[in-house]
Amino acid sequence: MKFSEIVSQLGDIVTDHSLNANQNHDPDITALAAIDEATAGNLSYVEGPKFGSWVGKTNASALILPQDKTLQTQAQERNIVWIATKEPRLLFAKAIALYYQPYRPSPEIHPTAVIHPTAEIGSDVYIGPHVVIQPRVKVGNGAIIHPNVVIYPDVTIGDRTTLHANCTIHERSQIGADCVIHSGVVIGAEGFGYVPTRTGWVKMEQSGYTVLEDRVEVGSNSAIDRPAVGETRIGRDTIIDNLVQIGHGCKIGFGCAIAGQSGMAGGVKIGNRVILAGQTGIVNQVKIGDGAIASAQAGIHNDVAPGEIVSGTPAIPHKLYLKVCAIYNRLPEIYKLVKQFQRQEQK
Repeated sequence: MKFSEIVSQLGDIVTDHSLNANQNHDPDITALAAIDEATAGNLSYVEGPKFGSWVGKTNASALILPQDKTLQTQAQERNIVWIATKEPRLLFAKAIALYYQPYRPSPEIHPTAVIHPTAEIGSDVYIGPHVVIQPRVKVGNGAIIHPNVVIYPDVTIGDRTTLHANCTIHERSQIGADCVIHSGVVIGAEGFGYVPTRTGWVKMEQSGYTVLEDRVEVGSNSAIDRPAVGETRIGRDTIIDNLVQIGHGCKIGFGCAIAGQSGMAGGVKIGNRVILAGQTGIVNQVKIGDGAIASAQAGIHNDVAPGEIVSGTPAIPHKLYLKVCAIYNRLPEIYKLVKQFQRQEQK
């Protein structure tokens, strides 16, 4: 694909480009690559000044750059064509879509699929080998169900939703439109509900529902449990990484991002546009306000206010956490001082 074709297809997000100065320098771009691995014919990107030194070192033929005249001039001096934008990473994501689209099978129902007669299957649906669809399931138009998926009774799958191989959707779960459920995910399994007695644990049946709103994506081997009563709900446009545990009765707002190995106990309530970095742990019944951020390995034991950034275990405000870390690094020195004071007092 010619560089000029890429520029024309990326649209209004492009604010400037090297073709405005030299229309004749229009190389073929054959692939995209990270800037430290790019070779001739590759398109890469620089997100900001922090990575600006790569403009002088990369072997890429084309770059997506921030609105930085210095970097643009440097690229031009190295005979690298460039595109300028306010959001280089977003533009790079759009450029990848010009070269790659995920595998999407043509509509068909494989003869080895087991589909109960009461199931309702929409139009233009793909159902792969050895899929099991149990009674009263509803599958929307354009859905894709890859091999070995098991769907329990009374589940609803929205239009154009993709269920990747070997995921399991338990009874009465509701999955919205344009969702992506990756391999190994379990949605709507029983929550961890038991009552302690003198003679042992008594199981509390989990009669509730699990609901995923539209455009939710769930990474491989994650689990979202159903509650004893009521529902576990994941808001629209929320993205969930691999190996995430969401306990029974949790409520997660829209536009959230939950990174890998995070886990939350039952009844957690998370607002809109919350970010949980990797290995965040949240105890039961905690409330996290809109726009809050938890850094990696945060252990959240108490409510978090809207917009607050927390770090550490137990989690504390991030600015305080940085001060604590600075003191922690000085502990050997502080310990020596304490020992000196103790010896002086003994004298």
